[in-house]
Amino acid sequence: MEQARPTFPLVPLLAVCAGYFMVILDVTVINVAVPQIGAELSASLTGIQWITDGYTIVFAGALLAGGALGDRVGNRRIFSIGVVVFTVASIGCAVAWTTEVLIALRLLEGLGAALIVPGSLALLQQTYASPDHRARAFGLWGGIAGAAACAGPIVGGLLTGTVGWRWVFLINVPIGIACLILTATRVGASARRPGRSIDWPAQAAVVAAIVLVVGALNEAGEQGWTSPLVLTAFAIAAVAVGAFVLRERFAASPVLPLSMLRTPAIAGAATIGLLFNLAFYSMIFTASLSFQHEEGFGPVVTGVALLPAMITTVFASVLSGRLARRTGHRTLMTIGLLIGASGLTAWAALEPHPEYWLLVVPMMAAGFGTSFTLTGATTTIMSAAPEEFSGTASALFNTARQIGSAAGVALSGSLLVSLDFDVGLRISMVIGATAFLAGAVLTRLTIPAPAEPALSVSSR
Repeated sequence: MEQARPTFPLVPLLAVCAGYFMVILDVTVINVAVPQIGAELSASLTGIQWITDGYTIVFAGALLAGGALGDRVGNRRIFSIGVVVFTVASIGCAVAWTTEVLIALRLLEGLGAALIVPGSLALLQQTYASPDHRARAFGLWGGIAGAAACAGPIVGGLLTGTVGWRWVFLINVPIGIACLILTATRVGASARRPGRSIDWPAQAAVVAAIVLVVGALNEAGEQGWTSPLVLTAFAIAAVAVGAFVLRERFAASPVLPLSMLRTPAIAGAATIGLLFNLAFYSMIFTASLSFQHEEGFGPVVTGVALLPAMITTVFASVLSGRLARRTGHRTLMTIGLLIGASGLTAWAALEPHPEYWLLVVPMMAAGFGTSFTLTGATTTIMSAAPEEFSGTASALFNTARQIGSAAGVALSGSLLVSLDFDVGLRISMVIGATAFLAGAVLTRLTIPAPAEPALSVSSR
């Protein structure tokens, strides 16, 4: 008699993904709202970049600490603390009265996000033990990310155009409360490893490097690419990276064991995540500004205009999770990245101020390529990492992705400021297409073929 297949528990997935939904929603919901925020708070374009990127910088910079804390005291506990911090910070953002206050509270939101995201993947890894269930869970996790990215411009546009931009932050409050209740009641407690200490000097070096690089990219548009401030920031960032590597090499309990970075599947998946996020979020930021500043679209129309790219991300994540069981991840990731590259290349080749319908396919291609690649990259890096470092592996992957997002937005914003808008837009699209292509090459070199297991690494 054939044994019944184990059922797929859905509620733990919904609990974990509710927190992740908030985090990703706040990446995209802000893009449509920033013109109105800038007008009401008298923010410059650089201030707008910091409102958008400040969240992402802290998010990316603190992810490794969030992953290590989850491994040490339990991923469910750190995940829940992150949801509380994020929800409270969202309320603060909604009542911010100056650009500086809003930026500060966006930084706090980023800290909450950095505690939520590593725990989300680690909790899925813990809850779904079988490879099929795990692949399905990661695919749906990616689909939730796509749904959040999809909802962001629409929700942001509707709220900004009706009740005002402050409500784009208040929308997080009911989601956060629901997430806390479901996590406490339907997600199992996580193992604690109290012997795992946090390497704070290394963490400080990571934060410094990310803040300096993204800050330099943000300021380059107004200060100039060769200004002493920008060049000094890049130089100190390089020193911070060197200090991090040196510290991790000799630390008794590294925040990121360097042996993980020597594993091709882990290093490759993390770098690919950085590249496709750089391309996609650069495109979203540039398109949002173009539609509102150059084409005269209102917030609601801009949200609708971005919808094709966002809807495609949901479809692509779910599809890749299903197809991966048959083909493996390497082929799917390569196809997705090449499709993304072709979409941004086509956009760069269009005449200035093209008709909107000509942009639909390029936007959909970029969204499809990003999400079609996400599931494979996520599964690869989580499978290759040792179980006791699942939070750290999740943090590494998401740190790389958020660095890509922040760098893409900062670079695009500086190009739009320092060059003619159309020229800056075209260069941004070319850079995004190049990032997709580089990811495709790296996929062929580092992601295991279906018959090859992604070798796990030791804790050192």
